[in-house]
Formats: sequence, C-alpha cells, structure tokens
Amino acid sequence: MCGMSEATSSDRRERLTALVRGRVQAVGYRAFVQRHARDLGVAGHAENLPDGRVEVMAEGPREALEVLLVHVRNGPTHAYVDDVEVVWGEAGGARGFHTY
Repeated sequence: MCGMSEATSSDRRERLTALVRGRVQAVGYRAFVQRHARDLGVAGHAENLPDGRVEVMAEGPREALEVLLVHVRNGPTHAYVDDVEVVWGEAGGARGFHTY
C-alpha cells in the first residue's frame, strides 16, 4: 500500500546547528556557506558571534545537510576551520538562507 504518510528519510527535514571556530570572520565565510546552502536548497542562516565563531543553522533533508557540513568544515580559501561543534535536531520551519 502506497500512501502519503509514508515519508522517506530524504523527505524529512532536519536542523543542523554548527558552531565553527577558527579564522572564520572577515574572510567571506558566511557568504561561502550561504552560496552552498542555497545551491543545496536548504534554509537557515550563518551568523558571526561576538566570540569570533560563526553559527550556521540550516534546515533541509539530512543528505543535503551532510553535504553542507562538508563545506562548513572546509570553508573558503582564506578561512581556517579549527573545530566544528555539531548538533542535530528537528526542523523548525526556516525559510531562505540569510547571513547576519
């Protein structure tokens, strides 16, 4: 029986929150993440934090978020990522991808 209640794992939206430490401010890091997030069709934001880290929150299918996480860990040319703290959760309905 095929019903609409049978969602595959690729249909289910999740939330990825990543706190990125390293040389990730003033190097184009947020724009880099935004470009990849939009290409992958995920929503959320990338925000500079006062302590020098960048918070990336993204919502979408797990497979797309895993690909975004690879980009988050690599960063753009002039960035240097020391550490990424990752938390997975339930999607909350984010729309678009923004930088702050």
